[in-house]
Amino acid sequence: MRCFLNFIKLKTLYNFFLFLALLNIFFSTENSIAKTFSIKEIEISSPFDASFDKNKIINRGFVEAYEELVLTIVQSKDQKKLQNFSIKEVKSLVETFSIVQESFIDEIYNLTLNVEFDKRSFFDLLEKKNIFPSSIIKKDLIFFPIEVDEETNEIFLFSESQLFKNWNLKKEKYHQLNYILPNEDIDDYNLIKKNINNLEDFDFSQISKKYNFEDFIIIIVFKNNQEVRILNQIVFNNNENLTNFKFKNINFENLNDLENFIDKQKILFEDYWKLKNIINTSIKLDLTISVDNSNILKIDQFEETLSNIDLINNFNIFKFDNKQNIYKIIFSGTRDQFLNVMENYNYFFEIKNKIWALK
Repeated sequence: MRCFLNFIKLKTLYNFFLFLALLNIFFSTENSIAKTFSIKEIEISSPFDASFDKNKIINRGFVEAYEELVLTIVQSKDQKKLQNFSIKEVKSLVETFSIVQESFIDEIYNLTLNVEFDKRSFFDLLEKKNIFPSSIIKKDLIFFPIEVDEETNEIFLFSESQLFKNWNLKKEKYHQLNYILPNEDIDDYNLIKKNINNLEDFDFSQISKKYNFEDFIIIIVFKNNQEVRILNQIVFNNNENLTNFKFKNINFENLNDLENFIDKQKILFEDYWKLKNIINTSIKLDLTISVDNSNILKIDQFEETLSNIDLINNFNIFKFDNKQNIYKIIFSGTRDQFLNVMENYNYFFEIKNKIWALK
């Protein structure tokens, strides 16, 4: 009788741990599917009159959120392919939404929305249109605008420069780059002025490092009576890119000209950053990874990390036992890219045969 009772207790305990393990699998699988792009604080206003329709206003919010997402992760050359979508098509991408705030002021209805778009559906849409999106990675960098008057051989820096004074006046939510303007340092001024005749070959890293930034953008504007010539020096992750442009009929003293110029340059810089962080959704690297399941917190953190990496197309647990969970992961990139991405999150692997064991 006693042996029978012990057997019942052991069986109950086994069933309890089996139940916990199954819960872990089910919730893990659900989380892997529920990856979203979050677009926050979309603000919509509409007159509160006889034609007022709250559903139509919410639909406008969906469209504006969709447009913001496109501007955030798609290069400018491909954005036109995603315009003029019907509200039905946009709503098919919406995972969920929430009303943050609504008010009536002077017969005007004001609404603030948060919208979540399903990542997998959005990536599928882009892949059908042969568009490669970019990971959303915000970037702080030092930005040096320099203006040179070639007629007088004068140099304009800091508050003397129209670019410096106006560059950060307008910021868009969908911009991934955040421009840090340098302090008005007299040593920097004298150093740049001293090298006015060889600015195109000058090493600006000696200045950027003073601000503890490895990444920077230098824009040098050479002006004369005939044209404006632009030299952009972009340095991200120790990789340098130089571009040259020429413009006619542009006047930096004209506010519209200046704003249009700044907008175009920011688009160029955003596109370059997106290109550096492109997701090639046509690549499907199938990985098998084992994780010790004795530490539930470690598993949760690992799965949360996987959910937040845009290059991971999908993941799920396909096998488990009392020692480990075995994950199948679909990664949009190469083997080395996966290792580099995971290293940024302090995850390292021991590769044995076809299974990678998380250390």
